[in-house]
Amino acid sequence: EVQLVESGGGLVQAGGSLRLSCAASGFTFNDYAIGWFRQAPGREREGVSCISSSTGSTYYADSVKGRFTISSDNAKNTVYLQMNSLKPEDTAVYYCAATLYQPSSTWYVGPGYWGQGTQVTVSS
Repeated sequence: EVQLVESGGGLVQAGGSLRLSCAASGFTFNDYAIGWFRQAPGREREGVSCISSSTGSTYYADSVKGRFTISSDNAKNTVYLQMNSLKPEDTAVYYCAATLYQPSSTWYVGPGYWGQGTQVTVSS
């Protein structure tokens, strides 16, 4: 059974930090690009960041560059998103996705798997 289990969301004040984790199972981890997209009420879905498990190449949305860092522990089949200097506009449901598309702004729409989402709320 394919599973993407997200954890680490929550409520934080502006300027604070959170670390999201995405634990994957049930598929060949190294075949996929894995990362995060987010969706806030009334806003378009946005690809935040992703990493190729095989090559290590990464993608970051301009809105998070310099603040967020993605990493992959291939031994644990887990991808992490360290989010620093959080802003109220980062508030959204963050979804983990594993897709066959390589890192890009729309990687998450490729064929693959998606998690259930975790809420991140940044208060001002």
